[in-house]
Amino acid sequence: MATITLKGNEIHTLGNLPEQGSLAPGFTLTTQDLDSTALSDFKGKKVILNIFPSLDTGTCAASVRAFNKEAASLENTVVLCISKDLPFAHKRFCEAEGIKNVVMLSDYKNQNFSDAWQTRITDGPLEGLQSRCVVVIDENGYVKYTEQVPEITQEPDYQAALAVV
Repeated sequence: MATITLKGNEIHTLGNLPEQGSLAPGFTLTTQDLDSTALSDFKGKKVILNIFPSLDTGTCAASVRAFNKEAASLENTVVLCISKDLPFAHKRFCEAEGIKNVVMLSDYKNQNFSDAWQTRITDGPLEGLQSRCVVVIDENGYVKYTEQVPEITQEPDYQAALAVV
């Protein structure tokens, strides 16, 4: 279990992110069009996972905007923005914000992502949602960078993640 805070109050996640250098756990998530996509669909590309609780918070929305801006200039790299928000909410947000350079994915159908990646918050007011994390996976499927943001209301360290890509 990882310990993080929400506005200074201690909360916990299911566990710790995979270790750097380990093979990234597979997953299947739901796209905005209600199709399924898996990590294996991005084989041969660098993958940035932008994991967050909900687009309905300013910090989560800011992270999607920031990665959308950066993704336009990244070669052989895809940014997957992952939350438990419904695909309909993802689609509305992207249309309203002009988000086109990231892939929005939902873990609403099951918890295979949050269980495999240990990102599910297990207590407190956000229980059941994803914690705020950034992970970089290389072209061969190995974890190269992880950040479990210690205070969920803070944005991740974008530059540290992008430096690994």
